[in-house]
Amino acid sequence: MSYRSSRTTKVIAFAVSLAAVTLPVLVTSIAWAQAEEGPTQAADPEALKWGLIAAAVSVSFGCLGAAAAVAYVGAAAVAAVAEKPQLAGRTLIFVGLAEGIAIYGLIIAIMILGKV
Repeated sequence: MSYRSSRTTKVIAFAVSLAAVTLPVLVTSIAWAQAEEGPTQAADPEALKWGLIAAAVSVSFGCLGAAAAVAYVGAAAVAAVAEKPQLAGRTLIFVGLAEGIAIYGLIIAIMILGKV
């Protein structure tokens, strides 16, 4: 197994474990917030279930995509900075754009949970 595939596997495993830890916290905090509101119109349990699944999938795939993008862009950025140190500022922009993918997934999940 090459170094690059081993590193990519570790990054993807980290992103999946991070999503597995943060998702239950997000879902339970939303459930507690809804329980404290008082008597309101009950949502359809089937719609709630699919809404939570959609939010989880959005965050999960967003984080996996960001992890893969940061792995490749980060490796290329380090190689470019090794050859030309004055490119360090420009490479940070590309790494930041790759990390933005995870933020987009989180924003979509928040929008989905706001509709549920």
